[in-house]
Amino acid sequence: METLLVFLALLGVTSTQQLFVGDQVLRVSARNEEQISLLGVLGEQEELQVDFWRHPNSPGHPVDLRVPFLTLQGVKKFLDFHNFSYSIMIEDVQELLDEEKESMRRSRRIKRSSRTFDFASYHTIDEIYDWMDVLVEDHPSLVSKIQIGQSYENRPLYVLKFSTGGRNRPAIWLDTGIHAREWITHATGVWTANKIASEYGQDPSVTAILDSMDIFLEIVTNPDGFAFTHSSNRLWRKTRSINAGSRCVGVDPNRNWDAGFGGETSATKKPSKLSARAENPGMETLRDPLWISSSCPAPGAGSSSDPCSETYRGPHAHSEREVRAVVDFIRAHGNVKSVISIHSYSQMLLFPYGYRREPIPDHQEMNELAKKAVSDLAAVFGTKYSYGSIATTIYMAGGTTIDWAYDNGVKYSFSLELRDSGRYGFLLPSSQIVPTATETWPALLDIMVHVLEHPY
Repeated sequence: METLLVFLALLGVTSTQQLFVGDQVLRVSARNEEQISLLGVLGEQEELQVDFWRHPNSPGHPVDLRVPFLTLQGVKKFLDFHNFSYSIMIEDVQELLDEEKESMRRSRRIKRSSRTFDFASYHTIDEIYDWMDVLVEDHPSLVSKIQIGQSYENRPLYVLKFSTGGRNRPAIWLDTGIHAREWITHATGVWTANKIASEYGQDPSVTAILDSMDIFLEIVTNPDGFAFTHSSNRLWRKTRSINAGSRCVGVDPNRNWDAGFGGETSATKKPSKLSARAENPGMETLRDPLWISSSCPAPGAGSSSDPCSETYRGPHAHSEREVRAVVDFIRAHGNVKSVISIHSYSQMLLFPYGYRREPIPDHQEMNELAKKAVSDLAAVFGTKYSYGSIATTIYMAGGTTIDWAYDNGVKYSFSLELRDSGRYGFLLPSSQIVPTATETWPALLDIMVHVLEHPY
């Protein structure tokens, strides 16, 4: 009895934080469109709880999916039967999470003894917000903290403003952390904020930019989701708003913008049904009816109307307070010239459009700028990035930040997908924070300098 009580006590301590013991991340290669469609079959089976980290796009592009331990054998059996080539990218997700927690604990011990902020560690929302106050105190004539709204759970939406004075000057908007589990983006945002503040008056490019323009940086764009990744589920992606009539919580904030919102594309059309299990041997663990049409939607391509989907777009455009706050801010400002939204992972620099394949009028200029930016990024540590429009480089996606920005007159709209390309995925070790931020900086600077030198 005593042993049981001890076990239950330990269970109570850990039950608030979801565990991923035995979960694996598989890297799957789809050889043809039929296999792309079959991955759509996999994504439609809610009981399997397959979490696509890197979505199906086109044959030859890797697909990364986290599979819970309880359904792992069934998923592997399905992949084997249909002759997929796959490897194990992460053997045990929980092991990486445990290493991440231990790294954060070590950082906190160092901070208590040295009273310094550790840029090489991941931090909670409270730690980031406290550090923002310190940055403002250290650079009072350059940096201020403004609140542009509140989240669904009434957390403040804070933005750092870098300005040398003047009203309504041309501005650059940067945001990180719109997807909660992409911790490397928050960490890169913190490092970048410190870099901007410390380089003014030292670096000619930063000085020239801030002498003529303002920079706004929202480090925690999805605070409720981010807080939830620390308290309950490290792999949470969405916001935390309640969906009426559904047990599932949250909206994908990067599918909630009024740009191709809910539009039907070839990537979002519903497939036809085939219900005969005999037509898909190896699917014994999956429910009928089976979606096996060649038009089967790749999970995450486009967006979803299902509140339980990781790419649920929401009941209507700008339904999420976190999105609406940015929309209102940019519209009210009226002079934002660039929007750069930072995500992970895949090592890409993207520009509009995501909701259509047709090139934007500024495609050539944007493509050349992206080419220079990824070249300068690679020059730091050799990290290779691909670049191009969202739709042609990664997948069709409606309702994205940068598509909305571009459609609303913000010409220089880009999205970065940071490290890595598929060893750790969303669980990038803290040892890679500073290298990631360091190599990203010249790419950001290239874009910002170009914006300064090409007024419109």
